[in-house]
Amino acid sequence: MPVSVCMATYNGAAYVEHQLRSILAELHPDDEVVIVDDASSDDTVTLIEAIGDERIRVIRQIVNRGYVRTFEAALSQAKGEVVMLADQDDEWIPGRRDVLQEAASASGVAASNLVMLDSGEPLRSPITGRPWRLEPSTSGHRLRNELRILAGVTPYFGCAMAVRRDVLPQILPFPPFLTESHDLWIATLANRLGIMRHVAGPTVRRRIHESNASSSRPRAITQALQARGMLVRAYVEAGRRSR
Repeated sequence: MPVSVCMATYNGAAYVEHQLRSILAELHPDDEVVIVDDASSDDTVTLIEAIGDERIRVIRQIVNRGYVRTFEAALSQAKGEVVMLADQDDEWIPGRRDVLQEAASASGVAASNLVMLDSGEPLRSPITGRPWRLEPSTSGHRLRNELRILAGVTPYFGCAMAVRRDVLPQILPFPPFLTESHDLWIATLANRLGIMRHVAGPTVRRRIHESNASSSRPRAITQALQARGMLVRAYVEAGRRSR
């Protein structure tokens, strides 16, 4: 079953080649990597094209649209039966492709755990300080999972997610009010539909640096409340799309 890996890039020259080589080592000959570049001003696209792998397809955006709309554009171009999201600066763990492909094919949407690249330790919650982990036993806890999303204590990261192709029409287009957290939109919809599968093991090593799109640091109260309000709207929208 062919897989599409969707990546949004922006000024990612420092790490994108390393990430792509870890991805390509996992992929099958009929898989693809769809990269939408968000008007980078550095050598990101040049480095990607220099890899010279026919499975890579690069789409350049002339105007910077932000990572949410850039991921949306990448997902809309995917051709595979299972679509996996990938950030530009991480590293795939061997076995990721097949583990997430199997889980997403069976359920609809799959989300795995992740570890930090430098230490191999789980990412810790910015709220509790405890390791963030998804448990397979809670995959079907639809309301509980959504409440944990709203509380900010569930580690749904796009870089550790996969989606079966027939779910994309409900995911896309992203809601117009969505200005961040496209991964939490996908997780919200999956939990609302009852098609989420939690994968116990980590499938990605996450690189933490100053330019991460999603921060592991606590937010200011105003920002946190605004984000929660947007997620409530996402839950309502997910309900509308699940009818």
